[in-house]
Amino acid sequence: MSVKIWHNPRCSKSRQTLAILEEKGLSPEVKLYLEDAPTLDEIKNAVSLLDLQPRDMMRTGEAEYKEQGLADVSGDDALIEAMHNTPKLIERPIVFSDGKARVGRPPESVLEIL
Repeated sequence: MSVKIWHNPRCSKSRQTLAILEEKGLSPEVKLYLEDAPTLDEIKNAVSLLDLQPRDMMRTGEAEYKEQGLADVSGDDALIEAMHNTPKLIERPIVFSDGKARVGRPPESVLEIL
């Protein structure tokens, strides 16, 4: 089983989600997405696998969201580009496993795809 996590070690939910995966005996590939921003295609794929609209995958409470005026943006491509350019806007953590994905909020929700 291939498992990958877009992880922010400063986020408690992200740390809890990673711990759950490790408790299950998994050694996920860890992508520190704030340092290594996902590509546009990776973000589009995540949106698709999560079956969400791009805005639903964004942290709309972040200052950067307001500063960039993203509440007034309607185009999916523009929102995806904003997440690529400002990865802090991406909801975290996101776990990928065998063609499925889940946001780890709550952390236990990732168990659905394992």
